[in-house]
Parts: sequence; structure tokens; C-alpha cells
Amino acid sequence: MTTWQSPQGDLQIKAISLLGWCIAIMRIVPMFLVIFGGLLLLLLLRIFEKPLFGHNRPITPLLTQVVCRLALRIMGIKHQIGGRPMTNNGAVVANHSSWLDIFTLNAAQRVYFVSKSEVAAWPGIGWLARATGTVFIKRDRRQAKLQRDILSSRLQAGHKLLFFPEGTSTDGRQVLPFKSTLFAALFEQSANSNIHVQPVSVVYKAPKGCDERFYGWWGDMAFDAHFLLTLSTWRQGRVEVIFSPPVAIAEFASRKELSKYLQSQVSSAHQQATSRLKSSP
Repeated sequence: MTTWQSPQGDLQIKAISLLGWCIAIMRIVPMFLVIFGGLLLLLLLRIFEKPLFGHNRPITPLLTQVVCRLALRIMGIKHQIGGRPMTNNGAVVANHSSWLDIFTLNAAQRVYFVSKSEVAAWPGIGWLARATGTVFIKRDRRQAKLQRDILSSRLQAGHKLLFFPEGTSTDGRQVLPFKSTLFAALFEQSANSNIHVQPVSVVYKAPKGCDERFYGWWGDMAFDAHFLLTLSTWRQGRVEVIFSPPVAIAEFASRKELSKYLQSQVSSAHQQATSRLKSSP
């Protein structure tokens, strides 16, 4: 997890009732079948896709998108999209609130996540991440150049790489300042002529009567407890994904300038959507 702490304190995770356990089990079974059935099918498709297309994946990202949409439907979380995903080659940046972002952002468009290397070792999630083409990054300055080269090669292959520049997950109520380090790959001389970046804002609306931070996952919160709490809640909330206009990196003099601009766009759209969702039924 992360060391970030919510200014409002920890999320109180209450004991799950007998009815809640029944609801959770009712959802876990089809989710397991959809996710791991989809994973098995994806691995089978990669047997043919990899030798034919190499880094390019014209088939399996569509399967990932379908699986994530089905998972959100099984959980009962409504999924709305504002704006349009870009068609240009390049990267996507988004705020990071929860493990749910994996489903939410994959459901909205076909992307490849850029994640910290520790995730690769997580049971279940790590397997899924590796199978879907996630790029794992080590927080080691000695490997900075190697990692920039890997990111640049994936961008040139036409992959849309999704970054979480905040560097941590939060309670979802605000957007933290962006870290500019990962943007260095976008300024590689071999890649920057045709690379665009699209800012994306993800906003969750909690189930009625629940803490507004209900879907956030931060600090030392245990994944299994938060996962079960989410699945055991019968009347769910919803999530909105807002795509702001993409920008060409050639318009920016440095990664810090680009980072500051993208953070302002994500934060602005996030604030507007949060206000709108608060006033909605």
C-alpha cells in the first residue's frame, strides 16, 4: 500500500453482516469466473498473438476491456464516461484513488498500466497485471535510463501507457501534485515527435449513506477487507471517468512544465465532476 493518509482520518470498515456475506459471495463467484476465465482465454490468445504481432496486441486489450466492464457490472458500480479517449499515440495520466481504478480505466479504453515493480509479486493482481502487459518500474535511480528506454519503446510500438503521476493512491477527494519523473520518457528524442498525452480524471460517488471516501484505498488499509466491504454493499455508487483534451508534448519545454499542466487539467475536471456528483441523486 502507500503511506499517504487522509486528512479526515481512516475509513471505518465495519463488520460485514450475514446478509452482506451472502451478497459478497453472490458477486465473488461470477467475478472469479469472469476475471480468471478471461485471463485463461487471454493467455491462450497470446500464444498466437505474440509471434504474429510482437509488442503490438490487436486482440487481447479488447478482451481486457470487456472483462473489466463485466466486473464493474457484477459489482453493481455504475460506470460513466465523459469526453473522448484520444486516437493519437501516446500516454494517459490519471489521478489514483483505489484498486478499482484498474477496472474503471481499463473499462473506459484500451491502455497499459505503468506500475511499481512490487505489484508484480502480489498474488492474483500481479498475475493479471503481467498478463495484460503492465510495465513495471523500479524506484531505483541507477535504472532510470533503462526504464526510460523501456517506456519509449512501448510508446513507439503504439501502446497507450497509463501513468499515475501522484505516485500513490488516495481517498479520492482531491488530486495530489504530480511527480514529473516518469514523464522523462516522453521527451526522448526518438519518441517526442508524435507523442500526445491525455489527462483523465476519475471520480467516485459513494453508496448512499456511506462515507464519501468509501471507494478510496490508502494508508495501511488491507486489500481483502476493502474488497469484501465493496462487494458486500448491495446498493453501490458510481464512478465517472472524464477525458480532457490531449496535448502534444512538443508544445512543452520540459517534463516539469508538462507535469504541472496535466495536474491542473486533471484537478480541474475532478473538482467539477465531484461537485456535480454531490448534487446528483
